[in-house]
Amino acid sequence: QVQLVESGGGLVQPGGSLRVSCVVSGSSLSFGIYTMGWYRQAPGKQRELVAQTFASGSINYADSARGRFTISRDNTRNTVWLQMNSLKPEDTAVYYCNAFLPSSNPVRDYWGQGTQVTVSS
Repeated sequence: QVQLVESGGGLVQPGGSLRVSCVVSGSSLSFGIYTMGWYRQAPGKQRELVAQTFASGSINYADSARGRFTISRDNTRNTVWLQMNSLKPEDTAVYYCNAFLPSSNPVRDYWGQGTQVTVSS
């Protein structure tokens, strides 16, 4: 059974930094072929994409994250990180890790349990 375990969330002051991590285990397929993404969901809002890293090495950021957040992965450690700098109160949300493989049959789409990030003074 595929498991995604996030860690690293917490309380940080505006302007501060935080790094969240996600470790994937239990997949019969190589971690490196998955599209790995970070999403977030604030209270009363829909879940939204923050950043993605593709098997090709390309990266995609939401406008709200570009220039402040950095997504990275280590395929040898089955791990993806999201480094968040210059945090703002509006970044407060539960951050979820996603592993997605649309080309597989069946489609593989896995989620972690989420980690809370709170930006407040």
